[in-house]
Amino acid sequence: MQNLKPFIDQARLDLAELVALESVSAQGRMLAETAHHVSELLQAEGFTVQSYLGEVAPILVAEAGEGDRTLLIYNHYDVQPESPIELWESPPFVATERDGRLYGRGISDDKGEFVSRLAAVRALKAQHGGKLPLKIKWLIEGEEEIGSPSLGRFVHEHAEELKADGCWWEFGSIDPHGRPIIYAGLKGIICLELRARVSDSDLHSSLGAVVDNPLYKLSRAIASMRDETGRVTIDGFYDDVRKPSEADLQAIQSIPDESPATKQAYGIKGYLGDVSGVSYYERLIFEPCLNVNGFHGGYGDAGSKTVLPAEGFVKVDFRLVPDQSPAKVLELLKAHLEKHGLSDIEVVELESHEHPARSDVSHPFVQTALEVASEVHGHPAVLHPSSAGSGPMHPFIEAIGLPVVAAGISNHASRVHAPNENIVIAHFEKGIEFALKFMDRLSKL
Repeated sequence: MQNLKPFIDQARLDLAELVALESVSAQGRMLAETAHHVSELLQAEGFTVQSYLGEVAPILVAEAGEGDRTLLIYNHYDVQPESPIELWESPPFVATERDGRLYGRGISDDKGEFVSRLAAVRALKAQHGGKLPLKIKWLIEGEEEIGSPSLGRFVHEHAEELKADGCWWEFGSIDPHGRPIIYAGLKGIICLELRARVSDSDLHSSLGAVVDNPLYKLSRAIASMRDETGRVTIDGFYDDVRKPSEADLQAIQSIPDESPATKQAYGIKGYLGDVSGVSYYERLIFEPCLNVNGFHGGYGDAGSKTVLPAEGFVKVDFRLVPDQSPAKVLELLKAHLEKHGLSDIEVVELESHEHPARSDVSHPFVQTALEVASEVHGHPAVLHPSSAGSGPMHPFIEAIGLPVVAAGISNHASRVHAPNENIVIAHFEKGIEFALKFMDRLSKL
C-alpha cells in the first residue's frame, strides 16, 4: 500500500477551504463561489468540467480517466444553515480539530465525503503513472439540502452522458464499533402542510359552543391517518409497497442490533410495537411511515388566554418505500380527508418530493463495495438494503439504470444538520483508503 500521508495532508487543506465557503442553499449563500472552487479542484486533477444552471445553484458534471469501466460519483456542495449559532463550540465555517475530530458545517455532509474521494483520485493517479485506470464521471449539485429541485429533470435529460457501470452515492457511515455501513437505497419523502381556518381573526373562546376549532379539526385529521402501532390508515396507502427480495431479507439478518444503543443514546422511551433486532430493521428499512413534524396555532405563552384560534397548521412528512409514488400518496391523503368530512383542510406540498429507490443488493457493484470496505476497516461491512433517510437517488436507478451504493465517512455522532457537525479524523483517512481501493478494484473487474 502506498504512503497516503501526502494525500491526506492535502485533503485536510482542501476540506478547510471548502468549509470556509458558506454554501447554504436554503439562503442562497455563496453557491456560485463554491461551485467555482469545486470546479477548480476537479480541473486541477485533469477533469473536464461542465456547469449547468439549476433552479438555485449550478450543477457540475466532470469527467476524466480511461478504461473499460466507468464510475459515476454523486456529491453535493451545499450545506444546511448553521443556526442556532450559539450552540456551536467553534466557528461553524472554520474547520476545527478537537479530540480526534474535525468540526464545521458541511465537514461530514457533504464536503468531507467529496474531498476524501478527490484525495483518492490523486493517489490512484500516482499509483498508475499519472493516469486514471477507469473513467470517472462526477455529478455535483448545490441544491441537495433543499430537496434537489433541479436534479431529477437534469438526470433524465442527461441520462446518456451519465451512463456508467455503477453510481457511488454521497454518504455512508461507520458505526460505534468501527464497522462500515453500506446502503443500497433510500426512502422517498413527501413533506406537506395541513391548514385549517374557521374565521378571519381569533375569537373569544365562549364562541366554541357554536364555532368549530381549527386545532380540533387538525387533531381529528392527524388521529385518523395513523393508528397507535404506527400503521398508516389511509385507504390504498400500502397498495404499491414492494415486497423485499430474498437478498434484502437475508441482508437484514446480518445487521447487528443497534436498537438498544440508539434507544439509550437518544433517551427514547420505547419503540412502536416494542420491536428489536430483525423486526426493528424490517420496519425501519422496508415500511413507510407518517411523521408529524410540528403542530401550530393558538396561544402558547405563559398562563392562559381564552381564545378560539382563527387558524392552525400541521407539518407532516411521509417516508415512502419502493414502489410508492409521492403524487399518488398526496391524492390518497386528499381522498382520506374528504372521506372523514375534512375536505376543507388545505393540503400544501412543501419543497421537492423524492421517490424511493433501492438497488439489487446482490449486484457485483454493491458486493465489491462491501468487500473493499471490510478489507479497509478490518471489520465485516454491514449492508442495509436502504437507508431510512431520503435523497434524490431514484433518477439514477430509474433513468440511467445504475446500481447505486452509499459508502462514506460519517459516524453515529456526526451531528449532521445540527450544531457541532463533525467527522472522526481516522474515519476520514480510512475513507480515502477505501475510495482508492474501491476505484482501483472497479477498474479491474
